Amino acid sequence: MSLPNNEPTVVERTSLSRRRFLAGASAGSLVLMGNFASGRTITLGTESEVERFNPDFFVAIDSDGTVTILAHRSEMGTGIRTGLPRVVADELEADWNRVVIEQAPGDKRLGDQNTDGSNSIRFFFDRMRMAGAVARTMLERAAAKKWGVDATDCRAELHVVKHTKSNRTLEFGDLVELASDLEVPSPKEIKFKPRSQWRYIGTDFKIADLDDIVTGRAVFGIDARMDNQLYAVVARPPVAGGKVVSFDAAEARKVPGVVEVIEIAGYDGAPNFLPLGGIAVCATSTWAAWQGRNALSIEWDHGPNADYDTDVYAQELTRTTQKPCKVLRRSGDANETVEQSAKVVKADYSVPHLSHAPMETTCAVANVTTDETGKVTACHVLAATQNPQAVQQAVGPVMGMAPADVLVNVTLLGSGFGRKSKPDYCVEAAVLSRETGRPVHVTWTREDDLRHDYFHAIAAVHAEAAIGEDGMPTAWIQRAAYPTIGSTFVAGASEPATWEAEMGLTDLPYDIPNLSLEVGQAKAKTRIGWLRSVCHIQQNFAVSSFADELAHEAGQDPLKYLIALLGRDRRINMKEAGLGNRGASPEDYPYDVGRLKNVLKRVADAADWGRRGTLPKGKGLGIACCRSFLGYTGHVVEVEVTQDGVVRIPHVWVSIDSGTVVSPDRVRSQVEGAAIMATTQAMYGKVSFKKGRTVETNYDGYRMSRMSDSPREIHVDIVDSSAAPAGVGETGVPSFAPALCNAIFVATGKRIRDLPINDHDLKWS
Repeated sequence: MSLPNNEPTVVERTSLSRRRFLAGASAGSLVLMGNFASGRTITLGTESEVERFNPDFFVAIDSDGTVTILAHRSEMGTGIRTGLPRVVADELEADWNRVVIEQAPGDKRLGDQNTDGSNSIRFFFDRMRMAGAVARTMLERAAAKKWGVDATDCRAELHVVKHTKSNRTLEFGDLVELASDLEVPSPKEIKFKPRSQWRYIGTDFKIADLDDIVTGRAVFGIDARMDNQLYAVVARPPVAGGKVVSFDAAEARKVPGVVEVIEIAGYDGAPNFLPLGGIAVCATSTWAAWQGRNALSIEWDHGPNADYDTDVYAQELTRTTQKPCKVLRRSGDANETVEQSAKVVKADYSVPHLSHAPMETTCAVANVTTDETGKVTACHVLAATQNPQAVQQAVGPVMGMAPADVLVNVTLLGSGFGRKSKPDYCVEAAVLSRETGRPVHVTWTREDDLRHDYFHAIAAVHAEAAIGEDGMPTAWIQRAAYPTIGSTFVAGASEPATWEAEMGLTDLPYDIPNLSLEVGQAKAKTRIGWLRSVCHIQQNFAVSSFADELAHEAGQDPLKYLIALLGRDRRINMKEAGLGNRGASPEDYPYDVGRLKNVLKRVADAADWGRRGTLPKGKGLGIACCRSFLGYTGHVVEVEVTQDGVVRIPHVWVSIDSGTVVSPDRVRSQVEGAAIMATTQAMYGKVSFKKGRTVETNYDGYRMSRMSDSPREIHVDIVDSSAAPAGVGETGVPSFAPALCNAIFVATGKRIRDLPINDHDLKWS
């Protein structure tokens, strides 16, 4: 496979046309573009034709047989830059060794480009199959026309079209000129390959960028370069919402290499994806810019959040959830049942702020040109971004440009977890380039990332249940309070959105007659954003921990208790329950309780759950499950806790049902990575605020899981399924932390309701 490796590929929007999509494409190239969401497919002719349609994908076949596929999602370790093109190649019957992948620029005509929310395969699996199948069908028809035979007797197979009756063959490249003149078949004419004939889908593969990554040739955002660029580091307000009162840059300008010191305006109202503001130091190297920043003297107005103290705020959230809140889902009369019950169990859970802390800090380089009046005439951003269209939408208005006029190219990402779909750093780079008249590369230090993140929300969850004589709940009340992600976009928003509540709160699958699922008010004191698995982090931690507590209270095995809680195999009527189902069709993606129970049973069998009761003190097994991002997971975590309270995780077992799988190896990798990330979050993850400022500013305070902390062995079981593709990357996170805490309870007798685990004394004797 031929892929650029020494420099990031710069693709202009004007290349999204028949003649410009591929540099060097011959006049006889077949280039397909399709709006497969709507069922329309066209052959590209002119750029004006492109403008009339909303493309999802491009396939180009050159006269030498080279197949070029446009990757419109961002690669950050998931393998998506390879996975989606392989779906196309499978339906096309292309030889993978003759496929070239081109990274797409930001362009709304490509459809959704936000590589976030475990949506890439779900959104584009069928569309990519259609792209490949349309091209294959046209090649088969071209061969039939050339031979003067029936098209039904022509079949594409590994980069050739074969006439089944005579065994004659033609290379793809020999057919593209003829194929490009054919009428494009309608979707009704297209026949997909049966699953039994899939060549690439469902098989392991090496990601296209792997060799470059492991040899150091790959270009990430931190590596991006433009001619004559400057490097910038920004001193941002220590408190979110703060402003610069005054500054003195005299000493900073004395630092060798410092070129300019520029003030960046902050936001008013909701933060959105605008810069925090502050003072930028532009220099000939990042080091010089960093040292120049250290030499700045700045007076800050810390603004309305200067009193933010997470210890105080956490107590406020807990008090909120201990009283009735806004009911989002109700069945029966949970409150009356609880009041009249002879036995009621209550518990309060909490989760602190978390940071994305990607290995590669946020970074971008921008080149802005202006005319003699100062009006921006062009803007090019080269960035490690999960969402190039969000970059366009954020940068465009600040530059006085239409978003579509901002050229955004995407590098590889050194992880993202949702942080790099928020392009405030790209706006910073564009502003500084406009002011300096040169390309500017903005680099966030590790301290910047931890001080100025879009943090995962601090949260409190209250649960209570009325218990019947059989030990099972007859009523369940759950209340959650946390600052909403909506506060990032709407000033003053203070209540979790319905879609946030649907991540582990209102989508409760337990078969309980009386339910009251509620959310409370919580004002944001800092920027709040989505982080891998989002609100499932706090809400499933509470749900799965509380279920384990109820099992213990009832003196029952947690696995059997969970299965009993889930009740009969059924499909929950999402519409009747008032649930959004992540916008997915309830028919294609039903909430299938049977599938959730299945991963529970499979993971329990894999872990030899029956030995749980025979383990000595200091050892334990914990179990939990979750449906998140439309996929299903069950976790069993095995722990060893030394008498002095040190936690070790010898084994983790995970069963995941994510429907149809494009690459089992990528699923395993994502689930393994999720377990390690969830270990960090559960054991150590905590960002605290005092006087409006983050206390943890680097990895010495915000600790990552080390090799000694991480699970020694992670066993991944992938359910073989023909169901529609569902989430993987985010799906593997939520049920880990409660399973771990449930295991610690078995090992030590100590129940953990407040994360992180490291804040608790786990010594035992």
